[in-house]
Amino acid sequence: MQAMTSAEYRSFLLDRSRTGKLATVCADGRPHIAPIWFDLDGDQIVFMTSEQSVKGRNIRRDPQASLCVDDETPPFSFVIIEGVAEVSDPTPEELLAWSTRIARRYMGDELAEAYGKRNAVPEELLIRITPTRIIARAGIAD
Repeated sequence: MQAMTSAEYRSFLLDRSRTGKLATVCADGRPHIAPIWFDLDGDQIVFMTSEQSVKGRNIRRDPQASLCVDDETPPFSFVIIEGVAEVSDPTPEELLAWSTRIARRYMGDELAEAYGKRNAVPEELLIRITPTRIIARAGIAD
């Protein structure tokens, strides 16, 4: 097993449309994990969720979050990002731009616009996680 460099883990996060597993903290202290689609903006993880979702409510109350992205094929790799989540206040145009950008990663060019419009609604939150710690390992089975 080897530690990934910054360039390697950024490439790992972006080279395929892997679903992230986001952990947030419930009001009673329990962890909550949910799958998310995401993209990067500089060092920040950017994703969207409904303001009524468990993860949306959790982040508004407690901004601690962790994201795990892994490769489930041998020799196996993963990136864990721990950080502070912040709910952005985007304009409708910015929300549409991010929604479409994220949709493009996961649904391709043909469906990006349709999914972008579907998800860029007022009840959607745009959330940015600023990393405080990154654990990135490759070749776990080597």
